Amino acid sequence: MNHPNRNTLWAETFVDELAKAGIDAVCLAPGSRSTPLTVAFATHGDIEVFSHLDERSAAFFALGRAKRTGKPTPIVCTSGTAAANFHPAIIEADRARVPMLVCTADRPPELRDSGANQTVDQEKLYGDAVRWYADLAEPEANARKLRYLRTTTARALGSATGTPPGPVHLNFPFRKPLEPTEVSGDVPENFEDEELFAASGRDGPFVRVSQGVPELDSARLADIAEPVLNAERGLLIAGPADAPTPTRTALAKLADETGFPILADPLSGHRFGHDRTVIGGYDSYLVPEVTEDWPDPDVVLRFGASPTSKVLRNYLERTDVQQYLVDSAGGWREATFTATDLVVADPTRFARQLAGELAGGDPSDETWTSRFGRAESCHWKSVAESNAHFEGGVLASVAELLPDPATLFVSNSMPVRDIDRFGRPHSADVTVLGNRGASGIDGIVSSALGAGSATDDPLVLVTGDVAYYHDMNGLLALARCGVDATIVEINNDGGGIFHMLPIESFDPPFTGQFKTPHGLDFEATGELYDFDFDRVESLSAFCERFRASIDRTGTQVIEVVTDAEASHRTRESLQKSVVHELSD
Repeated sequence: MNHPNRNTLWAETFVDELAKAGIDAVCLAPGSRSTPLTVAFATHGDIEVFSHLDERSAAFFALGRAKRTGKPTPIVCTSGTAAANFHPAIIEADRARVPMLVCTADRPPELRDSGANQTVDQEKLYGDAVRWYADLAEPEANARKLRYLRTTTARALGSATGTPPGPVHLNFPFRKPLEPTEVSGDVPENFEDEELFAASGRDGPFVRVSQGVPELDSARLADIAEPVLNAERGLLIAGPADAPTPTRTALAKLADETGFPILADPLSGHRFGHDRTVIGGYDSYLVPEVTEDWPDPDVVLRFGASPTSKVLRNYLERTDVQQYLVDSAGGWREATFTATDLVVADPTRFARQLAGELAGGDPSDETWTSRFGRAESCHWKSVAESNAHFEGGVLASVAELLPDPATLFVSNSMPVRDIDRFGRPHSADVTVLGNRGASGIDGIVSSALGAGSATDDPLVLVTGDVAYYHDMNGLLALARCGVDATIVEINNDGGGIFHMLPIESFDPPFTGQFKTPHGLDFEATGELYDFDFDRVESLSAFCERFRASIDRTGTQVIEVVTDAEASHRTRESLQKSVVHELSD
């Protein structure tokens, strides 16, 4: 292999090690200082390159792809503010536990803090949002240094995919020349022959990282099994996760042995895909007016992050219950501070082992499970009979009409809340994703398209108009990265979620400073980014267009025009009718 200079050798060694470790895709943003990395990735035959003009979009695209694949898609940028634009996605990856490998190019050490152009302090730029940081040594044709580079690459991937997974930052200082220009004596002519081990690495990864899983010993498992076995009333709560955690089979087995209902967040991987009853309407009826006459559960087993539903979180806060929080990393993801036990264990293994301990015991009180059955029937009947054109009805229709299989990405703000309340559980294999780590609306389009790039399943994105506006740059990935999608853009002309807050009653400043109507016509984005744009103003028209889009190739954006205040009043009305019926 010809290495015209030390930068080329360094970058190609790094990329070679990534490929040997199973990395098969990268997101590149253009820039000069990152040229050695860009060329090395672009010329490697086993790594797919996704090219992005905007660093923020690139990072969120990589985030979405990692959510769907479970492994990092490296992101590469030049020095300066380019690296800063990665930061929002890095924060989300940290909070949501998504593996990410961040590769920033930098000036050589003597140019730092010197006033050199496009030079900022990139040392630990992302603070404690990364699992690990390394400012790499300067490139050199030296055997020990190349072994260091390969080992550092393995360490970075191991940290990114460890427990918990998350972002890792590698900072690469490069001197000129940055291009693959021949530099006499930079790389000795026979270097690769003489230092074959360092230059070519091993057959496979230079360092294999084996990730273990934490589990309880038999005594502690028995301590937990006893109150669960003795409980007449219990709940299994599956919170947001990028893959079903525990697996669907493990959670189903635990539900069989306990008889406990499964309350599944739409982002848990358990709302859809089960061939058993899953509770999904809890956001409508677990309110004090209904549950004040219910007995409290005896025990709650919680998996995943904190539930999307504030109603569910408040219900758990009100109950006097032994609440086990199961987390493989020992993280605390329960902001009401009412959990009684933190169980540091792999959720799938824990569920299987606990189910084994409980085998043959008496299941939960049927009166308890029937309460949830009645409440579910009442809620879903109310949703089905509603003929109102409102935002929750759009999400209910999307959930019902999705193909099997499919990937659904939902924006923060109202879409994720509406899929939580109105997305009825069913057995289709639907992967629902969202950015609930830090719950921002930035990068939603890019995250969704990144997820879609990793699968042949049909991709559906449901986003609000402000989030759509916030990441219109991300739409360029449709053409540049070869992703097709059905994009449902709910346009209520501003921040409709603020109608849920007390500030709604104070106008001004509510309309101008919170709802912030924008008056934008997004139809022009169709011509700009070369996709079909369609606007509808009724639920029946939306369902017709949505079915047609699912059956078509290419990308279609369906804009659903809604009234935010009317939609919120409809949500309140539907909930009120359910609460009234269940309270009788």
